[in-house]
Amino acid sequence: MSSDEILKKISEFHGHLGPFVVVGYRMGGVANRLLGADAFAKTAVALTGGKPPRSCVIDGIQLSSGCTIGKGTIGLIDQGEVASIFLSKKDSKRVKVSLRHDKLEEISSVQRENMEELARKLYSLDDEELFEIAYED
Repeated sequence: MSSDEILKKISEFHGHLGPFVVVGYRMGGVANRLLGADAFAKTAVALTGGKPPRSCVIDGIQLSSGCTIGKGTIGLIDQGEVASIFLSKKDSKRVKVSLRHDKLEEISSVQRENMEELARKLYSLDDEELFEIAYED
């Protein structure tokens, strides 16, 4: 699937294309890469709290990782972080994916009319440019 197709899918699922939903989508991708793509073999906890715009991360995580509220495989707590913790049910491997501080500042300072452009830019970054990733075996 092309980047444009994926971004369209994210937008359709969430209702619009914004930076935080893209960040969540990318977080789920990191979890899939490190823990496996089986949606039933991992759980997620979003540390964003439940208030938009940061809570938009949750929709992105659900779409990419397959961890969902309906399956009971995603939880939500308010740690004041744009981060998520993923846990493998098979072997207890764990990964914490946190938005880099400089990227959070960039999102916080962007004008509303430039949100979609920034979302597209964030989608195109390498994982290491976008996140701090802590992996525990």
